[in-house]
Amino acid sequence: MTFPARIDVHQHIVPPVWAQTLAAQGLDSGGWAIPDWSPKSAIAMMDQQGIASGVLSVTSPGIHLGDDAQARDLARAVNEYGAEVVKDNPDRFGHFASIPLPDVDAAVAEAVHALDTLHADGVVLMSNARGRYLGDPDFEPLWAELDRRAANVFVHPAQPPMPLLPGTPAPLADYVFDTTRSALNLVLNGVMSRYPNVRVILSHGGGFLPYAAYRFSGLTSTVVDPDREAEDVLRDLKRFYFDTALSASPSALPALLAFAEPGHVLYGSDWPFAPQEAGTYYNHFLETYPDFTPGQAEAINRKSAEILFPRLAR
Repeated sequence: MTFPARIDVHQHIVPPVWAQTLAAQGLDSGGWAIPDWSPKSAIAMMDQQGIASGVLSVTSPGIHLGDDAQARDLARAVNEYGAEVVKDNPDRFGHFASIPLPDVDAAVAEAVHALDTLHADGVVLMSNARGRYLGDPDFEPLWAELDRRAANVFVHPAQPPMPLLPGTPAPLADYVFDTTRSALNLVLNGVMSRYPNVRVILSHGGGFLPYAAYRFSGLTSTVVDPDREAEDVLRDLKRFYFDTALSASPSALPALLAFAEPGHVLYGSDWPFAPQEAGTYYNHFLETYPDFTPGQAEAINRKSAEILFPRLAR
């Protein structure tokens, strides 16, 4: 089976100012070291992995490191850096802009600037913003602004507000947990039903959301909120898009494809925080999966992303 050149919606950028800021504060990415990155090395990886274009984002811990003023400045700096990378390589790269939540006013202002002036392809939000989840009522102005622009919103996991499991970096276990937690929070707080124009992409196959979706819908309608129908909860859960980064496995992929709406599964690599060897490992599962329906592999690799990112279509 042959595959078209992929659009990678989960590929990371390491702006020098961001890496330097983390180093100065003694921070890393949830126990994961910050790798070297350059446009040249990214393009070399993509050429080897059959990726035509990568939509770049800053990963956890994002750009809000505890100080609102610093976060505003850092967001602007990394977004301008990302915009320049895209400008220099418009066919190879897209860009999710970083947003300084939980500072809501600054987050709205930066989203507007990034989408309208820098022409970002969407925004990236951490799954929690300094311990506050994305369905927080105080974040409503940001969702309203993103909905007005029918924005693509990439939700990347962050360390949940709890200690790391000893000897276990957050990306290994806690990230899939926090993605699921954030997605359920968005649904239970009505964000996904109130703002139908945003396209929310969940990292890593949505954590364990596809596997547990019917647990969430059944218990919500019978225990948590009996006034809410299970089908309504499922409808909102199915509004999410999902990337395949670290998730195209023989156990996870069938659950994801059984749950996700057609066109809602997108290719992701998680490079460079997931090394190229990991990309090869998961690409093998994707390329040899025996149960794709006609056109499904092509949709995952490229066609579905072309609808969300028409600038990258060809």
